[in-house]
Amino acid sequence: MKPKNIFLIRHGQSEGNVDKKIYHTKPDYALELTELGRQQAFDAGVEIKVEIPTGTIQYYVSPYWRTRQTFQEVSKVLGYCDNFREDCRIREQEWAGRLRDPSTDYNAIEEERDSFGHFYYRINGAENCADVFDRVSDFLNTLHRDFTKDHYPDNVVIVSHGMTMRLFLMRWYHYSVEEFELLANPKNGEVWRMSLNENSGKYELVTEIRKYESRKHPWQFNWEKKST
Repeated sequence: MKPKNIFLIRHGQSEGNVDKKIYHTKPDYALELTELGRQQAFDAGVEIKVEIPTGTIQYYVSPYWRTRQTFQEVSKVLGYCDNFREDCRIREQEWAGRLRDPSTDYNAIEEERDSFGHFYYRINGAENCADVFDRVSDFLNTLHRDFTKDHYPDNVVIVSHGMTMRLFLMRWYHYSVEEFELLANPKNGEVWRMSLNENSGKYELVTEIRKYESRKHPWQFNWEKKST
């Protein structure tokens, strides 16, 4: 039974969002929420509660500490239940520990990635967005199989990361690479909602996603699609 709604939540503000230098001393997966981040996560739960005051929930949560802490705050509002699954496939894009090098300039990496294009950019030994796209695709296979189970919950709540959320939408709605590059990252604690259209059986993106007016890089394959 397909759920009525799918909610995607980006974790609340983390230590890494406040100070990039913390990556030099602490692994990315171990970064924790700030006090503001905990409040943002709690507020995300309140936002979802307003939209679905009743109904059962299936949770899928990235194993990173900041996403698990976000889940803890969200569940204070929506209620914790046994329908919880930690799934490594929806974790953050991995930088393979490269940010632990004190000589690494995180801002310089961000600028280089912007000028190159997010989808294909890779630091040696790290994941690029295409890699994350593949594991998100595999996660969706599991999600669709879960939907066929008897008495599947009415709603899905996925607690993940900004880039992973963008790639989730890209895979689900078949966005092109160029369309993906225009998607802005969600803010910390931001909630995206997809709702089932009972007539078509498809999920419609209810949330208006912020987009850039133009890509941050000049590289785009321009082609004229021929009508068939």
